[in-house]
Amino acid sequence: MSFEGKTVIVTGASSGIGLATVRSFQRKGADVLMVARSAGRLEEIAKELGTRFIATDVTDEGAAERVIGEAVMESGKINVLINSAGILRTGNIMSTPIHEFDYMMNINLRSVFLLMQTALPFLKESKGNIVNVSSVTGLRAFPNILSYCVSKAGLDHLTRCSALELAEFGVRVNAVNPGVVITSLHKESGMNDKRYEEFLEHSKTTHPLGRVGTPDEIADLILFLASDKALWITGETVSIDGGRSLTCFR
Repeated sequence: MSFEGKTVIVTGASSGIGLATVRSFQRKGADVLMVARSAGRLEEIAKELGTRFIATDVTDEGAAERVIGEAVMESGKINVLINSAGILRTGNIMSTPIHEFDYMMNINLRSVFLLMQTALPFLKESKGNIVNVSSVTGLRAFPNILSYCVSKAGLDHLTRCSALELAEFGVRVNAVNPGVVITSLHKESGMNDKRYEEFLEHSKTTHPLGRVGTPDEIADLILFLASDKALWITGETVSIDGGRSLTCFR
């Protein structure tokens, strides 16, 4: 799975699945553009890996144009777009204020739509592909994370619909649907260290394989879907969740 000479954009690149994906593409020879909000963190990673970066909030007005412009500045092309930026907030249908719902949709869904749409002229030219980082919550309902579930379900259908529409141009679109993975996502949602450790321990019982996942495992699947080994795969939402999506609520 060589990506020599290919230009790859990765959002949410400063931590977790996004950072693991950046490292994996970089090892395979890709010219990677990292996208995240933290300029300081991106600078540290860029010094280590020699990758390019742009610090921006993907929900900002004009962010998609800036990201795509930066990506094509040197090579004039885009081969792969990885949409890994996302947030998680708790709340149910009774307790979620509309501004929280909108915030989740803007980051997890709207920004992805805009980046995909803006990158399309270059992806059509290169017959490139897109991999969206979704979640098991896009496939199954879970309590007290309503906005997150809805945003990921929307992302899954955005993946399917756009894959159907872009197939004639040779552009593939797929998504990965992880279960619980050890990242900063849950802590950033408000969990303290003790609660997070309890959550990870409990998750061993909710994932049939008896453990949670690692960012590197998700990155490996992302690279496969983005590679020439997956040229006949499009419109798929691929579970990588230790069997979590096979189970009922518990």
